[in-house]
Amino acid sequence: MRFAQIPGLSDVKAPLMHSAASGHVAHAQLFAGPDGGAALPLALAYATRLNCETPADDGDSCGRCPACSKMDKLVHPDLHFVLPLLESKLDDEERNERLTRFRAFFLAEPFGSYRDWLDELRAENKQGTISAEAARQLPMKAAMAAYEAPQKIFVLWLPELLHPTAANALLKLLEEPPAHTIFLLVTQNPGALLPTIVSRTQRVTVRAHTEAELQEFLISQHHLAPPAAEAAAQLAEGAIRAAIEAVGTADTDYFDFFRNWLRLCWAQKWQELLDTTSEDFQKRGREGQKNLLRYGLGFVRKVLLHGLDPALVPSLPPNEAETVSRMSRLITPLNAPAIVALLTDAIFHTERNANPKLVFFDTSLSLYPLLKG
Repeated sequence: MRFAQIPGLSDVKAPLMHSAASGHVAHAQLFAGPDGGAALPLALAYATRLNCETPADDGDSCGRCPACSKMDKLVHPDLHFVLPLLESKLDDEERNERLTRFRAFFLAEPFGSYRDWLDELRAENKQGTISAEAARQLPMKAAMAAYEAPQKIFVLWLPELLHPTAANALLKLLEEPPAHTIFLLVTQNPGALLPTIVSRTQRVTVRAHTEAELQEFLISQHHLAPPAAEAAAQLAEGAIRAAIEAVGTADTDYFDFFRNWLRLCWAQKWQELLDTTSEDFQKRGREGQKNLLRYGLGFVRKVLLHGLDPALVPSLPPNEAETVSRMSRLITPLNAPAIVALLTDAIFHTERNANPKLVFFDTSLSLYPLLKG
């Protein structure tokens, strides 16, 4: 993984590349970012740059040297992973099989989410954990000398899922780090980590992607037309994995539908909502229905931000900007939480195969008093 393979986030990449070039590398770093975002890819791009034998002039890894070739396949002998798994005890063969599955998982979906990983493990309703067994092996691996690189690099994905015993073992390693060893912790929820672990790491905040960054990525890498890329980016709410999932399922008329829906609710045109608009909603299919409702959640967020400061949502198309501006008088911090809860409930019922026309019309009836205030 190279920095160039990760879209946008130039403000996050630059300090990492400077750190690697200058040699000022903290022994423990905490990459904190949203699920389905770029935190894990950035940690691995940073690890690749640290091990690169002939760095590029732009500060990235070269992508050609033997070290980069091994890092690209996640098989470098000085790159170690600590991952959430379903089992607490595994023999060497089982552990290697899980690692092989993770390599294939990441190489296929570099921006894959924790839920995607659980699906890969066929977890069903189970949750992953980093076991006490993994903790016992960590100090032994850390004490070993590096094979090829100047340092060993440990990537701990989702340390918030550490078993308490494992967390204490990690804390001891961070307090007394072995020589030539770097720990890269990748978390979605830094607040769930032991404060003593957080205090011993250097924080790398991996922000969500902007809609403009996601649109550019979808146009250049997935060859979407600009209107389709814009629709998918709006659904993603900053998560690149969600943007990729929306490819092929995002419509370009979400804004028109949602604006018309709000107008009909405001005007109490219940017959039209029941006969025509709810029929249109049903024809979209379950994924289209969920995407439309998710778009509504994003729209409410934009209206709230515009009400605080229009500069917070600068990239809106002219027709959408006009509607967002007018709706900021109707959707305020007073009623927005209830509207969000209403749309979230509609998504919940849609996912569980409730009758879409009933879900839509019931949501419409509940929207009217909220908009009227």
